[in-house]
Amino acid sequence: MDEIRIENLEVYAYHGVFPEENEKGQPFFVNMVLYADLRAAGQTDELTLSTHYGEVCHLVNDWMKGHTVKLIETVAETLAAEILRSFPLVQALDMEIRKPQAPIGLPFETVSVKIHRGWHTVYVAMGSNMGEKDKYIQLGLEELRALPDTRVEAVSDIIVTKPYGGVEQDDFLNGVVRIKTLYTPEELLVKLHEIEEKAERKRTLRWGPRTLDLDIVFYDKLIYESETLIIPHVDMENRDFVLKPMCQIAPNLRHPILGKTMEQLCREVCAQSGE
Repeated sequence: MDEIRIENLEVYAYHGVFPEENEKGQPFFVNMVLYADLRAAGQTDELTLSTHYGEVCHLVNDWMKGHTVKLIETVAETLAAEILRSFPLVQALDMEIRKPQAPIGLPFETVSVKIHRGWHTVYVAMGSNMGEKDKYIQLGLEELRALPDTRVEAVSDIIVTKPYGGVEQDDFLNGVVRIKTLYTPEELLVKLHEIEEKAERKRTLRWGPRTLDLDIVFYDKLIYESETLIIPHVDMENRDFVLKPMCQIAPNLRHPILGKTMEQLCREVCAQSGE
């Protein structure tokens, strides 16, 4: 990915834990690396195909002067999100906030906080087999579109599938959504659970009926496991109700562990079931 670098942007602002920092202020220095595809801009000499670094600097300056917070961690986090929201060609960035006059009481050159933030590509599986299934699927889509710091990029067809897991129940409606998000995996999981709660989801029986089920299938090429979340989604390679919608919107996407595309995995599962 190409880079736009902004080094030592000086802003006099009023951030700090101590009251005198908020009252008197002090200089801060901002370093940024913006990651974007600059080839088209370079070939055409069109500013609209790049990111106006002057506008980025003014956004940083205006926000830092117009707000007061305690931590430079908060400054970095907030500015990173503001830039990613405001400049759609920026896919990721490094943000460093330097505070050379921090009230430490010892000789030092500077203290700083540096973070890396960016947009993540996530595939979310949707399912419903209770009540007004179409209505619950639509609610899920609307709530995903309404999530802050999230963009819905593609939605598969909604298909009718048989239940999975051996529990006798009604047929499902299933689909997959591709989103871009600034949320971490765990943050996104919380948001998905909140959407499920709006659909009156009850977690009473594993693989049982549900009004709305939202699962993270892939998050970039991440391989991740915690007490609450496993990515890629467990056993998705054997679930045609995930693979068929995935083939519609991302047939060449490769499973980061198995190394096979969605199309390859779907053909294998369909062959096993005699389709």
